[in-house]
Amino acid sequence: MTQSRDHGGNLDAAMARFGGTSDDWLDLSTGINPIHYPLPPIPQASWEVLPRKTEMARLSQVAAKAYRTPARVIATSGAQGAIQMVPWLRAPGHAVVLAPTYNEHAAALRACGWHVDEVSKLDALAGADLAVVVNPNNPDGRRTTPDRLQALSQQVGLLIIDESFGDPEPDLSLAPQLEQDNVVILRSFGKFYGLAGVRLGFALAQGALADRLADMVGPWPVSGPAIDIACQALADTNWQKQTIDWLAAGSDRLDAMAQKAGWEVVGGTPLFRTYATPDATAAQNALATHQVWSRIFPYSNSWIRLGLPKDDRWSQLEAAMEAATCK
Repeated sequence: MTQSRDHGGNLDAAMARFGGTSDDWLDLSTGINPIHYPLPPIPQASWEVLPRKTEMARLSQVAAKAYRTPARVIATSGAQGAIQMVPWLRAPGHAVVLAPTYNEHAAALRACGWHVDEVSKLDALAGADLAVVVNPNNPDGRRTTPDRLQALSQQVGLLIIDESFGDPEPDLSLAPQLEQDNVVILRSFGKFYGLAGVRLGFALAQGALADRLADMVGPWPVSGPAIDIACQALADTNWQKQTIDWLAAGSDRLDAMAQKAGWEVVGGTPLFRTYATPDATAAQNALATHQVWSRIFPYSNSWIRLGLPKDDRWSQLEAAMEAATCK
């Protein structure tokens, strides 16, 4: 039987254990922006017909401009859809994942016959048939400069860079310099734009690798409404700038509350923060008594991760943090 993978967003489990309804709970167990992009009117035709090639091409062009990349941009069913395709880009061999990180990368590779090692140092990726770097990393926010990634691409067979949390930090992205034919960059639309339910992501690649990805996704990888929403959001630079500022302020506020509770800042991104506590399970349970759900990790007894709340839910979080204060 396939072993289930540990994820955030498992609010059903929290409600089953602690009670309450979804309206009562403040779910901070994911890194999804709580202030979503305002939905534009969706033309009726977007619901009624399959997306045309011209519409798919328009989405790719808008995304390429937003990510400032010369690479080809292939739309996928979320970043997760691209992660599921990565193991099939070449014959199974030796994969190395910079860890700890999002567990779907190693799991997807192992499920397709790859031998996977997880390492803690970037240099240990050299020589791999396939290497995975999440940048910025989930959950500790570790950052790898584009120059170091450029150098790494020359030392591995295939380099996968997951930039799902990269929108608030565009200068960290390798996308503007992506000219190599052995690199794939993964981007998520739903996290920064707060629209995870749209199920949209992108794979950026060059040459034969881009052709392979396009063949794998098929002619209709995303819906017409997703195209309409994303084309407007990706081009809305004013909203993007305002959101980056809002996220930065919220991250600072959350760090201050956590430090007041006696937690140490491990790191994170503007979309989520990770802290070291004396006991992560105890901290999660204390927050849950005030119906705030958080993310803890099977590989750490101390780390706890929190996303940001909406503006009108900070008081609920503050009360929960006081309950979790280290005495």
